[in-house]
Formats: sequence, structure tokens, C-alpha cells
Amino acid sequence: MANAAFGWSRAVRWKYHNGGILENRADMTKNPAVIHCAVQNVMLADYLYTIPGLILIIVSGSIMAVKAETPMSGINWHTLSLILLAVTGIIWAAILISLQHRMILYSSQGIENGKISSLYRDASRNWAVFGTIATLLPLVIIYLMVMKGF
Repeated sequence: MANAAFGWSRAVRWKYHNGGILENRADMTKNPAVIHCAVQNVMLADYLYTIPGLILIIVSGSIMAVKAETPMSGINWHTLSLILLAVTGIIWAAILISLQHRMILYSSQGIENGKISSLYRDASRNWAVFGTIATLLPLVIIYLMVMKGF
């Protein structure tokens, strides 16, 4: 179970790293059709990799925590990791998905208009900022899981 969760966590990290690169490189072309295709594929990758990966990580992590008799109350490395995971999930569900939908809409409009709008650029910039936060928080979680300092 741990190996499966590790494999999915690598896939999720790959998706965020490469999804950001894919979207950024598409933006640099300033070609609305290329940008539209890229943002659609980033959204598809979220549904194919992120959601199943998160489910597997949460389920396998919970099973391992129970087996290891890790305390689930009070402030410790485990509860702080769960809080950070919840914050990451909230950012993804409440902010990033909405921004991705808008980016798809605005890039589609860009194909019709022949240029990318400032609305798309604003959504893309916000997606990059919140996506970076949602990518860095799991790195803190990994540190907490490895160090188990408190």
C-alpha cells in the first residue's frame, strides 16, 4: 500500500510540476489555440491523476497511521500534516479548479477573438500563485512525515 501511495504521490507531483510548465510554455506562445489545448489538458490531468492520487494518499496514509498507532489528537507532526493537506485541498477545490475553468473559457474566447485577453492573463497569474502554494505545502508535509520532530 505504501508503494502504491508513493507512486501516486510522484504522479501528482509530476502533474503539478509539468502542468505548470505546460501551461506556462503555452502562455509564452501567445497562441490562443495552443493555450486553450494546454489548459484543457491540465484540467484533464487533475481529474485523471490528482483526484485518484489524493484519494489513495489519504486512504493509505490513514491505514498506515492507524497501524503505527500515530496519535490523531493534539498538535503533532501527523495532525499538522493533516491540517496542511486540508489547506492544500481547499486551495485546489475552491480556487484552482475555478481558475482553470475560467482559463478554459477565456482561452476559448481568445481563439474566437484571435488574442488572449487580460482576463485570461489575470486568471493564469492567480493560478500560478495559488498552484505554487498548493505544490509547496505538500513539501512541508513530506518534511514533517520524515522528521517526525514533535
